[in-house]
Amino acid sequence: MSTSSQPRPLSLNGSYRCPVCRQGQLSSIPLMEAFGCSFCRHLFSVDEQRQLLKMADSQLPLSWYWDGQAWRGAFREAVEPIWFYWLAAAAFVLLPTGIIGFTAYWFPPLPGSLLSWLPLVWTPIAFFAHLTIVAWLFLQYYQFPLFLYLRAAGRRWFAGDS
Repeated sequence: MSTSSQPRPLSLNGSYRCPVCRQGQLSSIPLMEAFGCSFCRHLFSVDEQRQLLKMADSQLPLSWYWDGQAWRGAFREAVEPIWFYWLAAAAFVLLPTGIIGFTAYWFPPLPGSLLSWLPLVWTPIAFFAHLTIVAWLFLQYYQFPLFLYLRAAGRRWFAGDS
């Protein structure tokens, strides 16, 4: 009797959760060494020797390895200090926003001037623009294809599947 917490090797006969949409199930495609997702309908090539899964129908080189219980990004093997990246991301978001906000506070525009509203609008624009860049880099690093996920979820929602 096996429990679900025991590691199991990647096999074409098995069924696994999709690493892209995290909603569907991967099942083997007959007469091919490949998987297909029941939710997002992506195709994946399988390397059973290396326990590796590669997305076959995307321009992005997305790949995951099977650790026996879950999919792990095949790119995360370097041991780098993660705190440094979080510190750099916070500095990238807060430093420009702080400079703009501090400058607008220290040197306020003349009351009633034509562009007196600009510092109040430019500060949050700078914050959200830099935050968007950091979020995009985060999604790229962790190989989470947000647009593919949203498209698959929208297709499921509009189709009326529950």
